[in-house]
Amino acid sequence: MTALIESLTLGRGSKRAVVKDTIDIAGYPTQAGSAALSEALPALCHAEMVERTLAAGYRIVGKANLHELAFGMTGLNAWTGTPENPHFPELIPGGSSSGSAAAVAAGLAEVGIGTDTGGSIRLPAACCGLYGLKPTFGRLDRRGVMPTISSLDCVGPITADLEELIAFMAAVDHDFTSTHQRETPKLAWLQADADDYIQAAVEESLSTTSLPTTKAQLSLLDEAYGAAMVVINRETYNACAKWLDSGRLGADVERRLKKAGKTTDAELREAEAVRRAFSAEVDRLLKFHDILVLPTLPHAPLTRAAAEAGQQDLTISSLLRPFNLSGHPALTMPLEPNVGRPVAMQLVGQKGDDAGLCEAARVLAAANKTNLCRTKH
Repeated sequence: MTALIESLTLGRGSKRAVVKDTIDIAGYPTQAGSAALSEALPALCHAEMVERTLAAGYRIVGKANLHELAFGMTGLNAWTGTPENPHFPELIPGGSSSGSAAAVAAGLAEVGIGTDTGGSIRLPAACCGLYGLKPTFGRLDRRGVMPTISSLDCVGPITADLEELIAFMAAVDHDFTSTHQRETPKLAWLQADADDYIQAAVEESLSTTSLPTTKAQLSLLDEAYGAAMVVINRETYNACAKWLDSGRLGADVERRLKKAGKTTDAELREAEAVRRAFSAEVDRLLKFHDILVLPTLPHAPLTRAAAEAGQQDLTISSLLRPFNLSGHPALTMPLEPNVGRPVAMQLVGQKGDDAGLCEAARVLAAANKTNLCRTKH
């Protein structure tokens, strides 16, 4: 199913993990799913995240496939092959951490380690019906991760089970404790542009809890999406432009990379101003609420056939990228599918309180599970 670029065995733990091929594993080349890096030399040492995963007792069983250079949202890859979406086989697996999500959904590993620069953990997790966490920016060490320099990118886990995700975070991050525990966290339900069936699913999910919930808005949400696109374009171009003349890039990535090279300094300055303003707006809202709630996906993912025919949909990340820009932790959790389409809810927490965010997800997941059992019986 091409979820893995290479199978391997590191460590002896009973819990299995796969590692996205933008993350160094000693003795193996880091090729980022690109023929442009086909002659890359083996990494000399493990990335810090790999070291922590092994030290925590996990067994690494493979290098996970991805959208080439981690610069795409479909998860398609003409060079390494495209991972199948195990739960929704007609749909894209989502990118860029497609292999990490597909491997977990297929039962090849308990944990898929991915990276999230513009939704690249949360999107494939949502597309494949899984949990995925983008930690607070800078929380998990990025040494040994491509690209070397990024103001957006985060390393994080994808799992089929929320408790597995929480256990992994606690194992690799010894500071993973809530900074302000509440038995009944206050929720802000963000009004965001998403299809009606998705909005209805989120509303139903929130209605199953007794948690205090208030409707709220982030006026800069759309601007933050655009600004995040500007920043990722400039930073990805800076990191990857050297491969533009190799003749080995996939057509979609080459096209986007060339376009990214046209990002102006003025656009970047404006994007950084939006970053500061949006981050402050999110912080202000989180002074009065513990968790922000909104859909993960604004609409259904593309079919794989449409994506393979050349259709693109960067707006699938419209509710994800803003929180890469702001740096807040964000977690996606699956809801009941709708007519063969994945549905997911995103939770956003205070910077540094990743554990509190996961605790709130635990409360919501328990309420939804109870409600689902009642519905089925």
